Amino acid sequence: MKITQIIAIVFLAVAIGVIISMVYSTDPYSNFAKAQKSAGREVQIIGEWVETRPIEEKIVNNTLMFTFYMTDSHGGQEKVTYFGPKPMDFEKLDNVVVIGKYVENTFVATRLLLKCPSKYREEGLGQQTADNPQY
Repeated sequence: MKITQIIAIVFLAVAIGVIISMVYSTDPYSNFAKAQKSAGREVQIIGEWVETRPIEEKIVNNTLMFTFYMTDSHGGQEKVTYFGPKPMDFEKLDNVVVIGKYVENTFVATRLLLKCPSKYREEGLGQQTADNPQY
């Protein structure tokens, strides 16, 4: 093999590696600031529901729309719009992951992943014994 062919193969391998590393981030979660800069691209944002801000569920153009405010892991706060029903026990959740993108300066979630560990906390669990099983 000629030296120019070896250099071309090495260059091609490095170029492919750079492209792949730019496309796929090692951090699966984003935040609102990054998502707004890459509007139109779907991202995952983890955060907490802001209890002091209003929750709204209404029908717009024959479609159920659910909106709430969320603070991301970097402290950014944004209104989230989800076209679907409000999940059961939404007010009890600890964390929420929204998957979606910015559409006309509004974060529109296509999926909501809820984390509600309150039922797994020790203070919520009673003592389980053979005489008193809790199912």
